[in-house]
Amino acid sequence: MLTIYGVYRSRASRNYWMAEELGIPFQSVPVIQASRLENPLSPDAPVNTMSAEFLAVNPMGMIPAVKDGDLVLHESLAINLYLARKYGGPLSGKTVEEEGLLGMWTMWAATEVEPYSVAVVRIYDLSQENTDAGKAGIAVACRSLKRPLDVLEKHLTGQDYLLGDRFTVADLNLAEVLRYVQTEQALFDSHANVKTWIERCQSRDAYKAMQATRGREPV
Repeated sequence: MLTIYGVYRSRASRNYWMAEELGIPFQSVPVIQASRLENPLSPDAPVNTMSAEFLAVNPMGMIPAVKDGDLVLHESLAINLYLARKYGGPLSGKTVEEEGLLGMWTMWAATEVEPYSVAVVRIYDLSQENTDAGKAGIAVACRSLKRPLDVLEKHLTGQDYLLGDRFTVADLNLAEVLRYVQTEQALFDSHANVKTWIERCQSRDAYKAMQATRGREPV
């Protein structure tokens, strides 16, 4: 059985959503971010990213990580590409060319979008969105996202998903990266195709199941 290490309120959400999409059994091992704890090394601290038992799984001390049999993988987006390849179905590539596109869009999400979407969510996590510095940081991130979203907007013209007419792991990966910046409504209002696309992705039953569990976790 697949084991996913990490709480739902982390990048592990991507892997939990993917497992739900695939309909595969999985075990969830909650591992909280050490930064959320006053003393993560305390003997009574919950399992966290500084705990020895988790560092034995991922020495980088980052969530998520997964175990699938003897295979251990880190990096949430790469994990999803692996799961798509292993279990197949409509979320995976049907041809070598489609596999290339899935990888391209996933790497594009990681390099062209995530640095800026994460910058925004961190400002909110620190409750700085209404400070001058926070507003300036959000403005910079949104300006940096304009070109990538312009490209995505054009690509989605006349098609529902990144590869055309079906939802794939690339849509899931990119939608999760962009979720961090959905607080900035104007960014999506100015990109109608992107807004409709992400709403379509997030209307899926597997996404709703993931979010329902996420909502029950402490903030």
